Amino acid sequence: MCDEVLEEVFRRLPFPSSAADVSLVSKRWLRLCRSSMSDVSLRLSVDNCTPRSRSLSSFLSHFPHLSFLKITTATLRNDGGDILGFRYRILSPDDISTFADEILLSIAWSCPKLTGLRLQSGPVSLFPLLSLSASCPHLTSLDITLSIPVSFQWLVFLHSLRKLALSICPMAPIPGKFKLVDAASKGNFHDTGLKLETLSLSHIPHGDYGFDWLWKRCKNLKKLQLCDCQGIGNDMSVSSFVNCLKGLQEVELTTCRPIVDEILSQLGENCASLSSLLLHNGGGREGLHHIITQSRFNLQKLDLCLPRNLRDNHLLAVAEKFRGLLSLRLDNCFFVTGEGLNTMALAMSDKLEELALIDCNMKPGLLITLGQSFRNLRNLDLSYNVKLADEEFILMLEFFDCLRELKVRGSRGLTNASVVSMFKSCKQLESVDIMNCPRIEAKAVELFVLNCLRLRQIHVEENKLSDVSRSWASKKFIEVIVD
Repeated sequence: MCDEVLEEVFRRLPFPSSAADVSLVSKRWLRLCRSSMSDVSLRLSVDNCTPRSRSLSSFLSHFPHLSFLKITTATLRNDGGDILGFRYRILSPDDISTFADEILLSIAWSCPKLTGLRLQSGPVSLFPLLSLSASCPHLTSLDITLSIPVSFQWLVFLHSLRKLALSICPMAPIPGKFKLVDAASKGNFHDTGLKLETLSLSHIPHGDYGFDWLWKRCKNLKKLQLCDCQGIGNDMSVSSFVNCLKGLQEVELTTCRPIVDEILSQLGENCASLSSLLLHNGGGREGLHHIITQSRFNLQKLDLCLPRNLRDNHLLAVAEKFRGLLSLRLDNCFFVTGEGLNTMALAMSDKLEELALIDCNMKPGLLITLGQSFRNLRNLDLSYNVKLADEEFILMLEFFDCLRELKVRGSRGLTNASVVSMFKSCKQLESVDIMNCPRIEAKAVELFVLNCLRLRQIHVEENKLSDVSRSWASKKFIEVIVD
């Protein structure tokens, strides 16, 4: 076969699992395998890679059609210290940053067609970022780490960039590597807008580190993700931050307790297009109340995990305010009672398609109320509810003939009877998670695999898979996940 035909065959193989086998056939197949790959993941360390000698550049040059690259770097070197027989030395901040810079320069030299890059390493400095922006103009997605103070000057040259993820490293800046950073935000880019649609920021400290420049130019944002952030800039950054909220459709706030109430208040007052809100590990009573009662948007998806002071009255307000809600996820909502969940279910619209009540207070009778209230439910997650029992669970399933995905992971009260009821009542079921349910046995799993006609995925312990279950799962193209 000619090279073009072989490359087309290789593109249809399930990489990376088949790459090792293909590359062992011959040098020609190895070359064609690499040239056909568009998605590559690498794990590097100081010991096994020397970007300074351009070995990484040479390696990447074998992938002419590379469009997405993920590189993870190790932060330990085996040349000092000894713990349990493993010799190591923790790299200095200078080692980590220099290594990351060299990797980024190698990528800039070798991957001009790159559209997506995820570099999980130490912070990179300004010069490699400018080289990347000049050499990879087609980048649409970028995930990197920066050190403070931060420069965003290089972003104006990435005209195709739509998705940006930045993690701010708390380490002190390395002398000599960031001399031009402060001047970067003072260049001739005051009127230059960014075309970013998705922005993810992690570990922002409190204070002015250049974020005001970024907020002023993010006027096209559709999705904003903040994780473990202590601030959004200085006091003057608030007005700039408000400008980027107006067109937002999705917001995710994770572990941002110092700023979450302020952000929720600003969203309620300045955003009319929000359709999805995720709030994990944070959120006070005032912020939640404000965004529920004062908002002008029509929320369709709400995901709350460990919110502080979430009460029954908040849930009732959600049910009454957001009548078009399609997805509701509640995880570890300790202050919500069973009565509150029951009242919420009765007050909500029957349009709901996805519901998750993970480790929540399951009052007897609640499942029946859910079954009667949400006839259009497609996805249901009742994981880690220790009070979940067969009798009420089986009665609830009789109402859910449209259910596509069901999760009961960690629900220790369910038995084989519940598994049998799943395939008898839920004829449309395609995915199920029954991990960590000790009273569900292998024979029930076997019956489920044999009789659930539309099943495409099952999460279950490996020791509960009989030979018959494995055989039928293979014949019916069912994905078995044993994590």
